[in-house]
Amino acid sequence: MLEIVALSALTAFLTAVGNGAAGEMGKQLLLSTGALARRTTGRETPLPTSREGWESLAGHVHARLGDDRRQAGEWSLLLRSLPEHAAELPSGSGLPPATRHFTDRKDVVKRLRREATRPAAGRPRVALLYGPPGIGTTAVALHLGAACHAQFPDGQFYVDLRDYSGELGPAPAAVLLRLLRQMGVEPERIPPTEAGREQLYRRLTAGRRAMVVVDHASSVAQVRRLIPATPEVFLLVVVSGPPFVLEAEPVPVPRLSDRDALKMMRKVAGREKVARAKSQMPGVLAHCAGNAFALRTTAMHLLTEDAELDLPGPATGASGSEPVRAAAQTGCRRVRPETARLCRLTALGGWPAITVHLAAAAAGVAEEEAARMLAEAADAQLLEPLPDERYRFRPEVRRHLADTAGPEHGIPDCSAAVARTLDALLNRALHAAHAALPQSWRTEPAPAQGEAYRDEAEGVAALAAEAGNLVRAVSVAREYQHSTTALRLGRALWPLQLKAGHWDEVLPALRIAARCAEEHQPGSRIAGALHFQLAHCLGELGRWEEADREAEAAARAEREAGHLRGEASSVELQGLLNLHRWLYEAAHERFVEAEAIYGRIAQGQEGVDDLSRAFALSRRHQGRALRGMGRLDESRRLLETVVDFFGQQGEAYNQARALTDLAETLHDAGENAEALTKIAEAERLLTPAATPHLGYLAALRLRCEVAG
Repeated sequence: MLEIVALSALTAFLTAVGNGAAGEMGKQLLLSTGALARRTTGRETPLPTSREGWESLAGHVHARLGDDRRQAGEWSLLLRSLPEHAAELPSGSGLPPATRHFTDRKDVVKRLRREATRPAAGRPRVALLYGPPGIGTTAVALHLGAACHAQFPDGQFYVDLRDYSGELGPAPAAVLLRLLRQMGVEPERIPPTEAGREQLYRRLTAGRRAMVVVDHASSVAQVRRLIPATPEVFLLVVVSGPPFVLEAEPVPVPRLSDRDALKMMRKVAGREKVARAKSQMPGVLAHCAGNAFALRTTAMHLLTEDAELDLPGPATGASGSEPVRAAAQTGCRRVRPETARLCRLTALGGWPAITVHLAAAAAGVAEEEAARMLAEAADAQLLEPLPDERYRFRPEVRRHLADTAGPEHGIPDCSAAVARTLDALLNRALHAAHAALPQSWRTEPAPAQGEAYRDEAEGVAALAAEAGNLVRAVSVAREYQHSTTALRLGRALWPLQLKAGHWDEVLPALRIAARCAEEHQPGSRIAGALHFQLAHCLGELGRWEEADREAEAAARAEREAGHLRGEASSVELQGLLNLHRWLYEAAHERFVEAEAIYGRIAQGQEGVDDLSRAFALSRRHQGRALRGMGRLDESRRLLETVVDFFGQQGEAYNQARALTDLAETLHDAGENAEALTKIAEAERLLTPAATPHLGYLAALRLRCEVAG
């Protein structure tokens, strides 16, 4: 019986594989698809880079399946090996709780509800909520979510871009990544490419009744790909500042009237407290200028203090940020001078999150004292508490504190504070990176000073928890001309990209660090290392051309530095970049070249003790490339030696990977009985935690059994 593979199914499969090759098994399926596409078409078929390219490839493949029963059967089985995940959204609200002091805004909420519930009539439901800092845009969004909860039974999802470590906010792909995480998508299911993430987002929301809130958006590019294609999804974009051009219902949040401002004051401080300060209320209203944050902060002062309110003059300005800055100024006067100093010096770095360790370093005080100061500052509304004993500044509060740090404490004290903070972050990053990859030559030895981490898991967790600050630290170090610190911080990010898959998060920092290396230490080992990390990161995100350039730069720098192991590793990375684009001949050439460079490492030279393992990994890659080229006998011989090596070394994980490669080669050669034996061996080596790998082997087993 001739297997029928529909063109539409083939197109959908190829597009899904190309856009969704996340994780190691996603790449394995991508390579198998490329090898089969080459065998079917009889020529090299480079990985398409667009939807049109995938459709064209599907057409070429489909045209050759009509009279080839074996090929049609192989494609039919391969299509079944794509993991099927139900497109389900977690029900319930992912929004933070609404404030209990919400006041007025009836007209604003009414306009938003109208947009959220109107007949779709072919137009997506999107609203752009905006207003000056502190005016209460977030409070409006959360109040709306709470009030409309029943209208969105398929979930409410909230992404806050405020804590992003970059100056321009996250890239569109990173916004999609955050949203998919909020939607409960497991990391291995999130595609690496922006197009793949958008496709998954649309599949998850198709036919659903859901609300998506993107808070503190700073550009239209960040949210354009989130505009719903389904009528029952409502997208609410919140901007703290002037609006940008977006095809949406614009809804401004105005200042509170004096009447509503007093109402809010009474909700926070109580009627009695406000009545007692009646004589001061005209000054309070002028000072706060209808700004919700300034009003709430002043009311909190009334609630906790019986003294006269210490208010500066009226805060009215064109930018709308003056009430927030005035509130920060008042807060600084309410706390101890040393606490105000800690806040100002900590604000200089623009850190996404403030920890006790970071604040203590900035102020040059003990951590116990820093903890007390942070709590005091939070009580004065200078900081907002976060989970896990962390804090953050409101953006305008931070700007005020940073702007006043120099005049208050002097440039030398400010510079010293930044240097101490960078040193503290670097020390922890080096300890964590070494713990995460204790045997890797790509991480520095752990410093003599500082706190060590127990094991690899704790090291990775520490880096992940501090990722935002570490990424920001690279930029701060470069800005303050601590170039060596910037380079070392960038290098310490390696475990985050290798073991935790934080490619979107570390990419901006790696760009800065690699550029800094070219400016200050071109042709050095650390320049090669950073170009390598950047190339690896870009490759994982499917940005192939940029990745090629960076991998070439890495190889060049390592060559100039006379670092053979680094040069070989960089050439090997060039091969992997080609392999994942189905450029098998070019990949094989690079792998052979890398092995030759490894072979030039002589006794006594750095890396000689790791040569046997490096050769095994290089030969595994050569075997995979040879399979893609159709040279199956050569592929088999190489992969068998790799399996034997890792078996002798007791490396179960790498042996299972090589056995999977070998089983694929045997299946391609029609030796399915032997392939099934290798699959069984690989399954015995894997732990139950290796779910994606075990799932892939199960699909490969089915292909072999049916074809056998």
